[in-house]
Amino acid sequence: MKLTYQVEDKPKFGQILLFALQQLLAILAATIAVPAMVNAECAKFGAAPALSPSAALFGAGVGTLIYLLFTRFKSPVFLGSSFSFIASMTAAFAGGVSMTLGYLGLILGAVFAGLVYVILAIIVKIVGVGWINKIMPAVVIGPTVAIIGLTLSGSAVADVMNLEPEKRSSPLASPYICMFCGLLTLFVTMVCSVYGKKMMKMIPFIIGIVSGYAVASVFTLVGMANDVDALKVVDFSKFTQMQWYPDFSFVKAMFYPGTFAYGDYKSMGSYLFVIFMAYAPVAFVVFAEHIADHKNLSSIIEKDLLKEPGLHNTLLGDGIGSMAGAFFGGCPNTTYGESIGCVAISGNASIVTIFTTAVMAIIASFIAPFETFLSTIPNCVMGGVCFALYGFIAVSGLKMIQSANLEDNRNLFTVSVILIAGVGGFVLHFGTVEIKTIACALILGIITFLVLGIGSKNKEEKKE
Repeated sequence: MKLTYQVEDKPKFGQILLFALQQLLAILAATIAVPAMVNAECAKFGAAPALSPSAALFGAGVGTLIYLLFTRFKSPVFLGSSFSFIASMTAAFAGGVSMTLGYLGLILGAVFAGLVYVILAIIVKIVGVGWINKIMPAVVIGPTVAIIGLTLSGSAVADVMNLEPEKRSSPLASPYICMFCGLLTLFVTMVCSVYGKKMMKMIPFIIGIVSGYAVASVFTLVGMANDVDALKVVDFSKFTQMQWYPDFSFVKAMFYPGTFAYGDYKSMGSYLFVIFMAYAPVAFVVFAEHIADHKNLSSIIEKDLLKEPGLHNTLLGDGIGSMAGAFFGGCPNTTYGESIGCVAISGNASIVTIFTTAVMAIIASFIAPFETFLSTIPNCVMGGVCFALYGFIAVSGLKMIQSANLEDNRNLFTVSVILIAGVGGFVLHFGTVEIKTIACALILGIITFLVLGIGSKNKEEKKE
C-alpha cells in the first residue's frame, strides 16, 4: 500500500493528534490485557494482583520513547506489553520457589531479558546481518509473518463473539449482539479505508471504533432500562472503580519486598536462577519475532530497518525499552503487530505519530476518566478492528512469499512446514519455559530450509 506520510514526514498538529489516538486505540487492548492476564494467573497461587494496567500503559509509552531514541527515529512502531512473558512474570511474582521478591522480581526478570537483547545486539554489531538474510530469506520470513496474523485470528473471533470468559467486557452479553457490534465496526473501518476521502481514509480505526462503541452503548442503555443482561455490551461500572494514578512497579518494590528472608542466600540464589530461566530463554524466542516484525515493517515503508538504523539498534531499543517498561509497569515490552498493521492500513508511517502516541500513552495513564473510558470499549468492538489488523499482517507475509519460487520443492516445503506448524499451534515446553508457536514455526522453517539446502548442494557437487 502506498504511504501518504513517510517516516520523516510531519503531518499537521491536529492530524498528528488524531493519528496518535488511532495508534493508541490499536495497541490499547493488548497492552492492558497483559496485566489482567498476569493478575489472573497470580491469583491461582493465592497472590495479590501483581500489575496495574495504567502503569503498564505508562511503561509502554516510556519504552517506545527509548526505542525511538536508539533507532534514531527511523523505525515507526509502538512497543507494548509482551504476551510472551506472561508465564515468566507469574513465576517471578508468585511461583517458582517458596520465596519471592515480588515486584523487584518482575524488574530483575526484565533486566535479564533485556541483557539478552543487549548481548544479541553486540553480536549483530560485530558479525553484521548478512547471516540473517541467508538463513531467513523471504521464503522463511514471509510465512512466519503470515502466521503472526493467523495465530491471532482466534483471539479476534473470540473477542467479536464475546467467547473468552477472562476477556469479556460484559459476561452476560449475547454473543450475537456482540457479533453485530464487532462486524459493524469492521465494515465501517473497511468502508472508510477503501472509499473514504482524505482524512477519513487515514483514520478508519477511529471512525470504526466510535461507530461500534456508539451502537454497543445504545444496546447497553436499552438493556439497562429493561433489565435485559443480554443487551449490556458496555461495562459502564468501570467508571465507579477508576484507578486515579498508576501503581509503578519500582515504587511497589520498595514498599512490598516479598517474602524473602534476608540472609537466606541459598534461597536467593535459587530464586534468581528461577527468574533467569523464566525470562532469558523467552527473550531468545522473542528475538525471532523481533526480526519478523522488522522485516514486515521494512517491506511496508520500503526501507531495510535491519541495515538502517540497523538490527543492533532495534534490538537495543527493544531490550532497553523492555527494561524501562518493567521498571514502571512490570511488563517487558515488544514491538506490536497491531501498530505495524495500523501504519500499513492508514498509510501513515510518520515517526512523529509514534512519538506522540508514546507521549499520549504516558499522559493517559494519569487521566483516570480517559483511561477508564478507553478500557470500556467492548472487546467485540476491538475484535472487529483486529479482524482488519491481524488479517493485514497475514496478507503482508503472504505477499513476501510472492518473490520466492514455489516450484522449487525446497521453498515449497519450507513454506508448508512453517504454515502448518503455525496454524496448527505447535509449541514446546521446557519446565516453566514455553516456546511459542511463532518461534517454533520459524525455527522449524529455518532448519528445513538449511537441511534441504545442504541436500541440494550435495547433489550439485555429485553432478560436477
